[in-house]
Amino acid sequence: MTVQEVGRPRRRKEDARLLTGRTQWTDNLSRPGTLHVMFLRSPMAHARITGIDVSGARGLPGVVAAFSGQDFAAEQGSLPCAWPVTDDIVIPEHPPMAVSEVRYVGEAVACVVATDRYRAADALEAIEVDYEPLPAVLDMTQALAEGGPKVHEAGNKAYSMKFTSGDIEAAFRDAAVVIDRTYVQQRLIPSAMEPRAVMADTDGETFTIWSSTQIPHVLRVMLAVVTGIPEQKLRVVAPDVGGGFGSKLQVTAEEVLCLLLARKLGKPVKWAESRSEGNLTVHHGRDQLQHVRLAADADGRLRGLQVDLLADMGAYLMLLTPGVPTLGTQMCNAIYKMDAYEFACTGVFTTKMPTDAYRGAGRPEATFIIERVMDELAAELKLDPVEVRKRNWIKHEEFPFTTISGLTYDSGNYEAATDRALSLFGYDKLRAEQADRRDRGDPVQLGIGVSTYTEMCGLAPSRLLGAGNFGAGGWEHGAVRMLPTGKVEVITGSSPHGQGHVTAWSQIVADALGVPFEDIAVLHGDTAVVPKGMDTYGSRSLAVGGIAVLKACDKVKDKARTLAAHLLECAPDDLEFEAGAFKVRGTDSQKTIQELANAAFTAHDLPDGVEARLDSDATFDPENFSFPHGTHLCAAEVDTETGMVKIRSYVAVDDIGKVVNPLIVDGQLHGGIAQGIAQALYEEAVYDAEGNLLTTTLADYLLPSAADLPDFTLDRTESPATSNPLGVKGVGEAGTIASTPAVVNAIVDALRPLGIRDVQMPCTPERVWRALEGARQ
Repeated sequence: MTVQEVGRPRRRKEDARLLTGRTQWTDNLSRPGTLHVMFLRSPMAHARITGIDVSGARGLPGVVAAFSGQDFAAEQGSLPCAWPVTDDIVIPEHPPMAVSEVRYVGEAVACVVATDRYRAADALEAIEVDYEPLPAVLDMTQALAEGGPKVHEAGNKAYSMKFTSGDIEAAFRDAAVVIDRTYVQQRLIPSAMEPRAVMADTDGETFTIWSSTQIPHVLRVMLAVVTGIPEQKLRVVAPDVGGGFGSKLQVTAEEVLCLLLARKLGKPVKWAESRSEGNLTVHHGRDQLQHVRLAADADGRLRGLQVDLLADMGAYLMLLTPGVPTLGTQMCNAIYKMDAYEFACTGVFTTKMPTDAYRGAGRPEATFIIERVMDELAAELKLDPVEVRKRNWIKHEEFPFTTISGLTYDSGNYEAATDRALSLFGYDKLRAEQADRRDRGDPVQLGIGVSTYTEMCGLAPSRLLGAGNFGAGGWEHGAVRMLPTGKVEVITGSSPHGQGHVTAWSQIVADALGVPFEDIAVLHGDTAVVPKGMDTYGSRSLAVGGIAVLKACDKVKDKARTLAAHLLECAPDDLEFEAGAFKVRGTDSQKTIQELANAAFTAHDLPDGVEARLDSDATFDPENFSFPHGTHLCAAEVDTETGMVKIRSYVAVDDIGKVVNPLIVDGQLHGGIAQGIAQALYEEAVYDAEGNLLTTTLADYLLPSAADLPDFTLDRTESPATSNPLGVKGVGEAGTIASTPAVVNAIVDALRPLGIRDVQMPCTPERVWRALEGARQ
């Protein structure tokens, strides 16, 4: 009897080599004669470069070359922005190395190439740069004021857009309740386990670049466009990549410059960032000022929602910078029904590191808005926060449901996920304890936070992406090679950086072809091996890339059926495929797919017109996004004397459609929830008044450890997606999207009787204490 692989909690195939370090990642690669490059970075947030002299570095021991931005001016091009969200968007030139002006602390102004990185770093001190200071632009509201200093000559507004559905004025007119709030999404710094690294080499005609990237295929196209190197002469390799969370969904200055240096010098050139350098120059995430108004009837039924965002772009528009906040257009309304909805967003230039996609990319920000304001509505009406949600959400019998923002949610059951979460959480018992603590005046108050979320993921439908001015399609490619010995190689355009693709894809193929899990290898991340792909981001890998592989399996079976019918001397329709073999109905005659792979290889007895291979490839482009959802509940104890917050319990019940591997799902949720809690309680990128980043080290930028986090109670409900044959949705971002409002809602719930209705993130002990002091006064 064949064991079903999909749904099994398989340990990941890739973990043994990843955890022991017996693998290849960019910074442990080396080529004969490798040179090392280090970049001199601007100490000023905004200044003109009036002079630069690299000659002092060139004569130092071990130094091979030193260059300024002027040396690259004719060839370095401009780093790409692939998401011009409006027709009149301002996209400034973005040189990989600054030539005449710097616009954020950390921008590269010169580089040294040496025989090792330490000599290169030492030689940076010999470079002399003269700066003419210009005013820093740090506050978004002030940046938009008339007559202020400009980041770019065209001004500080990158774009402005508005979406309206329904009669928004009528929705607010005579509404029994109007909630008006302003929230701050603080700036975050992605902190992947592996810092970025790049190595480039050339044989004089072709070029290879190794990079710790999420997007080898996209990077290849963009490097060809920026540098002018013909795409067919350019190979991009993403070795094993240690995390990304969006921070490696980018075309970076260092990738472009390493490639140009390899071309200039004819030698392999390598760069690896330090953690402090990374905090300065990895694109940042979030950073929004969110103004929200909610109108409702006296019974809590939603009438209208207005959202107006200011989104900090930083100094330049990177690959997806302008589009990330606009994802809120479809997501701020979340799982709720309402009469009217308006979403507006203004992108603002500042003299800070550019922002871009960070785990969830626009969806956490949108979910925070609606889930925070739903709690505010519940408090205003003196309703339970769960009850006010139930009165407004889409009911399971209403699916498929077209939302006020125009998306069609294909499946879901918010009632089932919420009921299961409440049961696991012990909701009523915790509410009773909360009431008792309030009655006793306990200095440690208990708060209960609710977050009922959904997200649009499986970022894919090319037509929908095109309608939003996204600069690429959303399809994905997969291929299956049947080897002569009966083993299988899977080729996937999805490029993993910790998600477990090798294991999950092996499970899918094992079931589809009836071959052992252990007999399947998965190849990825090298454009010479995997020529087509759209890579990994937006929880799209399984729902798009995994389905492309499944479609390729179907094509393999179609080819094998023709060959089996010939060898078994029957009609193709007389065959049934079961447990990896084609069997003639009503007989014992059969051929396994491995036998057929060998028969195709030997080609001794092929039907006329049949190729000597079963190998097949497929491209999948779904017609709709997928829509995971769930309910996350957080119980937090807040010490009203010290401001200390302790998460006592956390329950997450998620509906991600069909589950391929429960262990991988749990791991993704653990990591996602940890990052969401980190935003709520710990992390913040802080700049001073001159535009200096103060949180350049992990001593200053606080990441939680396992000791800072609670145990998570996880469970699932299952509403299969209808947009793909496996019924899978996506899970990589779910925990991050749901957890931040759950935690902040818990904190505010604990403090609301004391007159507090918001604490700005991160909700550090100091901020909680100051909120308490302000309320007492």
